[in-house]
Amino acid sequence: MHLAYPAVLSVLLFCTGLYGVLARRNAILVLMSVELMLNAVNLNLVAFDVWLSQAARDTLHSGQALTLFTIAIAAAEIGIGLAIVLAVYRARGTSDIDKLRDTAEARPGPEDDDTETAAPAMADKTEAAA
Repeated sequence: MHLAYPAVLSVLLFCTGLYGVLARRNAILVLMSVELMLNAVNLNLVAFDVWLSQAARDTLHSGQALTLFTIAIAAAEIGIGLAIVLAVYRARGTSDIDKLRDTAEARPGPEDDDTETAAPAMADKTEAAA
């Protein structure tokens, strides 16, 4: 079998996963797209391992061993990712990524003047110390 067939399939899977990561708004679908990208990499690793094994008879099959390691990392990643998504969904009521971006603290703008609020607080601290 030619190396081009699994390589083209791997590129198609990776591009589909990349599109899913960039275009989706749901956190679950983004995690599924990341898994699709990792599976494309695994397919590439195994295909190149088989292709290189035909050239040299005594090989360690390092591509297949690295694929097993990648599968274990992907399983841990999806478990932790789903736990985080479920915790955020319970707290916010949505798993939409655009709506989750407002969880960061708001930066003070030009209309927020901290000197007005800082002066009474400083006066309270000096009265308490006296």
